[in-house]
Amino acid sequence: MDVQKHPWLYDYSGYGASTGKPSELNTYADIEAVYECLQTKYGVSQEDLILYGQSVGSGPTLHLAAKLPRLRGVVLHSGILSGLRVVCHVKCTLCFDIYKNVNKIRKVKCPTLVIHGTEDDVVNWKHGNGLWKLAKDPYEPLWIKGGGHCNLELYPDYIRHLCRFIYDMETITTKTLLTKIKPTLKLPKKSKSNTGTSCQCTNTCSCYCCIKIRLPKCPKARCPKFPSCFQPSCCLLNWKCRCCCPDLKLPNCPACLKCGCFKFYDLLKRGAVLEEKNLTALAGGPSIV
Repeated sequence: MDVQKHPWLYDYSGYGASTGKPSELNTYADIEAVYECLQTKYGVSQEDLILYGQSVGSGPTLHLAAKLPRLRGVVLHSGILSGLRVVCHVKCTLCFDIYKNVNKIRKVKCPTLVIHGTEDDVVNWKHGNGLWKLAKDPYEPLWIKGGGHCNLELYPDYIRHLCRFIYDMETITTKTLLTKIKPTLKLPKKSKSNTGTSCQCTNTCSCYCCIKIRLPKCPKARCPKFPSCFQPSCCLLNWKCRCCCPDLKLPNCPACLKCGCFKFYDLLKRGAVLEEKNLTALAGGPSIV
């Protein structure tokens, strides 16, 4: 059997041949297990799937459809807005409500076909009409005049309209489908660097262009006795002022060999040597040129 072209049916927990206890959460787990089986065991991708949910089954269908943005399509047959809305006409969603399709259908990004009977005495036609209006990508709905809750398959319009929907979904290419849903996806924004320019990094880049690299600043030398005299004009060009204290010590700066502080330190040492020799010459020693 070709899995790609045949419908897959399953029983909810506690129904049919399935064991377990029927509950809302278990129905969600059931449909997720079926999808995982199709994906891992048979290699079926979400782009090749059309989910079909009838009545209460619209709850698990929309639960899974809201998580799969690249689905081929969704069919809601006599679907419900929520469990509580079937019993009483409320406009707000309460915390104890079940199958809150009114919220989940807003997250479905694929084409959605809604089929409902106008004379449905179990789930009012307003449920189907409300789901169709809330769908992001609504397909042309099918309102079967005189149709009830469990007899829509007997109407010729049902088969005709459903076949047309399946054909239209088969002709939609993956590229066209992605183009349609791309504006609805929340893509991450490009980060900006400290300079205010947009980062132009690609996936192959490690984003180094977004990092502003700065060399560490070399600490300044201090003159403990004469803090205001440590100027180039005083200590480098005119050493006769004798303003720099003899116990002047420059801080160690082993990590900034390129910042020029060691060159500056060499100039100070040369100036100190020249000054010493000039003083010796003035005292009667040999002159130094």
